[in-house]
Amino acid sequence: MERDLISKKELLDATGISYGQLYRWKRKGLIPEEWFIRKSAFTGQETFFPRDLILSRIDKVLNLKDDLSLDELAGKLAIGPVDVELRQKDMIYRNIVTNIVSQRYMESDGEDTLYAFDRMLMLFTVDALLRTGEMSMEEGDTLLAMLEEQLPKFKGEACDLVFIRRMGMASFALVSSSAVLHFDQGVKVVKRLGMNETMEQLKGKLEG
Repeated sequence: MERDLISKKELLDATGISYGQLYRWKRKGLIPEEWFIRKSAFTGQETFFPRDLILSRIDKVLNLKDDLSLDELAGKLAIGPVDVELRQKDMIYRNIVTNIVSQRYMESDGEDTLYAFDRMLMLFTVDALLRTGEMSMEEGDTLLAMLEEQLPKFKGEACDLVFIRRMGMASFALVSSSAVLHFDQGVKVVKRLGMNETMEQLKGKLEG
């Protein structure tokens, strides 16, 4: 259930940026508020970040800051859906979905169907969990149906997908990213996946 995190000190050392730069970029919206994760450590409360996302974001900012103003950068890097549509074959080519997911969930749509970003995000999420081997195709059906019904209700609010099992039976939920969940001992938490982080990963594939 734990994300791969990097501490603030490790981040500053790895990237060469200063404390002041980091928080200035936060104020400008270049780094999302929800990526600043407060956790208890032996020295007290420390700030951590999702490792892959923050390192990728800082690399982008450093590469673009000489060509764009911080306000222009904020607009370019803003979290949220992007106005793009792709066909099935293009999603496979960009490694957004595998052939298996394409055949199961997209085959009946026709090869010329255009998929908007929100739909791509749902399929990308299902595909990502199937690739781990921790979820069956039938459970993928349940997950996709849940995302179709519940994800629009968050209206851009940061949320996490929680995948649990009780006595081998899978269940899925979407919760606010700030929510702390406590389960009884009969529940196994298979995965907690940040949907904004997943969205950033999808946008990376669309930009690639």
